[in-house]
Amino acid sequence: MRHRKSGKKFGMEPSHRKSMFRNMARSLITHGRIRTTVVRAKELRKVADGLITLALQNDLHARRQAYKVLENHQLVKKLFDEIGPKFVGVPGGFTRVVRLGEPRKGDNAPLAVIEFTALGAAEAPAAAPEVQKTEEPKAAPAKKAPKAAKEPKEPKEPKAPKKKATASEEAPAEEAPKAESEENK
Repeated sequence: MRHRKSGKKFGMEPSHRKSMFRNMARSLITHGRIRTTVVRAKELRKVADGLITLALQNDLHARRQAYKVLENHQLVKKLFDEIGPKFVGVPGGFTRVVRLGEPRKGDNAPLAVIEFTALGAAEAPAAAPEVQKTEEPKAAPAKKAPKAAKEPKEPKEPKAPKKKATASEEAPAEEAPKAESEENK
């Protein structure tokens, strides 16, 4: 029984699974968003949120722990200097998983996009002060007046019958294409 065991195995050995999440975390930090399957995105969310939490600590020990996961000094620097400061004061939920509509061709796997949330402290809505709105009592919607009886429309004047084209009027139109075809010969 696998009671109280968190995490998916993805049919991989632990070393393969660890390297897969390491590569996905690298791509997420590099690009800001990646496209993958829904289940992988949900599992990557745990790794990415842990890395952001380390970036918020911003000390040497946290940098070394992040380096253990990412194994790239430039990405650790980007994580701590650019991405981490955006989330100062945010208690959690640093990533979001958005399901895509179309499944992957080939195996029909449901796809999702995982990305960093844009609600970091630096990108918060332009210092939107919380204005306490007093609830004004809403007026009951006015009842519609009963519809008035429709007035009968005035009868229209009869239109004049259309004249049929005479043979002399139609003849020039028919002769024109014949003349053009003779010139082309």
